[in-house]
Amino acid sequence: MKIKMYQRENGSYGVRNRIAVIPAVACVNHVAELIAAAVDIADAYTHPYGCDQLGYDKELSCKCLVKMGIHPNNGAVLVVGLGCEEILPRDLYEAIKTQQVNAELLIMQEIGGTEKCVEIGREICKELAAKLAGQQKVETDIAHLTVGVECGGSDFTSGIASNPAVGLFTEKLAALGGKVVFGETTELMGAEDIIKDHCASEEIYNFIIGKIKKVENIAIDMKVDLRGTQPSPGNIAGGLSTIEEKSLGGVCKIGKSPIIAGLEFGDTATKSGVSFVDTPGNDMACSLGLSAAGAQIVIFTTGRGTPMGFAAVPVIKVTANAKIFQLMRENFDIDLSDIVEGDASITAGGEIIFDKVLSVAEGELTAAEKLGHREFSLYRVSPILT
Repeated sequence: MKIKMYQRENGSYGVRNRIAVIPAVACVNHVAELIAAAVDIADAYTHPYGCDQLGYDKELSCKCLVKMGIHPNNGAVLVVGLGCEEILPRDLYEAIKTQQVNAELLIMQEIGGTEKCVEIGREICKELAAKLAGQQKVETDIAHLTVGVECGGSDFTSGIASNPAVGLFTEKLAALGGKVVFGETTELMGAEDIIKDHCASEEIYNFIIGKIKKVENIAIDMKVDLRGTQPSPGNIAGGLSTIEEKSLGGVCKIGKSPIIAGLEFGDTATKSGVSFVDTPGNDMACSLGLSAAGAQIVIFTTGRGTPMGFAAVPVIKVTANAKIFQLMRENFDIDLSDIVEGDASITAGGEIIFDKVLSVAEGELTAAEKLGHREFSLYRVSPILT
């Protein structure tokens, strides 16, 4: 099956052609925002870090910022540094430049204060936007499409309608050679037996179970019982009673597909089919993990409703809760409440999602994009010690 996407010099393909303005440290977040505001296709990837991170934590932040810089949905990048941060802006720029030909660097302490930096940054972004304006999509195989699947603010409709419909989408895209990535490690607790049946090898199963146990052990060290504190109050209000019930609904997003790879946070999915990425359940962190894995689009199911988007990818919002859809209509792309009412099938829902993904891939804006929801944050794994 063929699809039109933007071809990048490093061999990847994107569904958008945007400019990422990436601050190396939180100190220049506002500067990055002011620069990005001057160009419609620019996004500021603001985050609270860049200093006071140690070891793996710092390495992961650097890795994810590089991944955003070379993300296939970005046709150009401007790295904005302060000049004295621990994530060295020049190193960040050089790492991105190896795979992103349209990359520029701006270091505030070398050129002046806020106003001067914003002035120069805006001119750079305008020049980059002019370069991107002439690029056209090319026809390529759908095997170059990677879609992340995620759920948040779940309720009873998520597990009985939205997620199973996403599962059918997953099966269809995987059968066509495309890639699907899913995460939310904490929301696999209680579904271990089902996960085992899906895993293509014992090695993959052991990887996933190891990640679940690791999260549980961290919680125990903190004197917290995850299985006793989940689901969240919002999930409970939405009709979910236990973490097992929540997990059984969440795992439906991969349908009957085998899990062919287990990935660390920040790693890239390279195989056709379904890959697991070790991410927290937190919506923003999970979106980062899925995007860093290569997802050009994320499907996000929610029964309770959430407006969140993500800077690097279009986020398709799906609900099967008729009341929430009416209350937050502007935030949703797909209403599957007919499935709950018995007026439509799960199969029909899967086809609706598949068609929407193709439309978004070829240029249709999602509700989150139209409303300007392009949130971003990094994932911190260690405390602030310095």
